[in-house]
Amino acid sequence: MTTDMQDPGALLRSAGLRVTSPRLAVLAVVDSRPHIAAEDVATRVRERLGAVSTQAVYDALRVCTDVGLMRRIEPAGSPARYERRTGDNHHHLVCRQCGRIEDVECAVGHAPCLQADHDHGFLIDEAEVNYWGTCPECQADRARLG
Repeated sequence: MTTDMQDPGALLRSAGLRVTSPRLAVLAVVDSRPHIAAEDVATRVRERLGAVSTQAVYDALRVCTDVGLMRRIEPAGSPARYERRTGDNHHHLVCRQCGRIEDVECAVGHAPCLQADHDHGFLIDEAEVNYWGTCPECQADRARLG
């Protein structure tokens, strides 16, 4: 979880964004629940603010992602997820059964995955790696159900 939420208004201003209630609420929700789906963000923002349009939530997610205040990840078969942990090139573990997502540090050294075998002329600045498997809870459920 990100810890730079002391002054979310200052974060928005430093990114050149206007400070609005939906943006503040979106930042707070995503900060408190990493890997959250947009629909769940909208539900939690409405719990905080009352009536807020889905479009306002999606706009806040998009603009905050565009300026680097959050990251959008899209594991196959899952809706887009959002997290506040940005800029460190970490990866994700995804459970094939329940969809649980956990952060995992880059495998070895300083961002080795940014060194592609053949870059085809691209200037690579980010890599997205998802490890797929079964989380401990789903493994235990499977063993129990036998």
